[in-house]
Amino acid sequence: MLLAVCENYGIQSDLIPKIATGFCGGVSRTCGMCGAVSGAIMALNLFTGRTAPNDSVIESYTTAQKLMQMFTGSFGSTNCLDLTGVDLGTEEGQNKFKADHIIERCKEYTGEATRMATALLEEKSEGRSA
Repeated sequence: MLLAVCENYGIQSDLIPKIATGFCGGVSRTCGMCGAVSGAIMALNLFTGRTAPNDSVIESYTTAQKLMQMFTGSFGSTNCLDLTGVDLGTEEGQNKFKADHIIERCKEYTGEATRMATALLEEKSEGRSA
């Protein structure tokens, strides 16, 4: 998800897939926040995040909150366990994930998170140029 947004904006780095790897599976299969949402927040922060500790976090937090509201509005949650219905931290959950082709839902979540993040960034860009 992070890589897709970065490619859309011409940002290339071998570090991008590396820094996002641990967010898959609800943050390393811990049933936490959906990796697509985490990746979207990382992508948003490339453009809205602070560059120094004393910089304001308002733009970053506000944009991330909007993304989370949009995602929850579409899918009912930002939590991997809620979205997939399986505990990916267990062998049983991983087997059910594969057998039930839940990856297809995850692809939908990733696509929508990418679309939402891109829309929020375009909205911010339009606001700056107006």
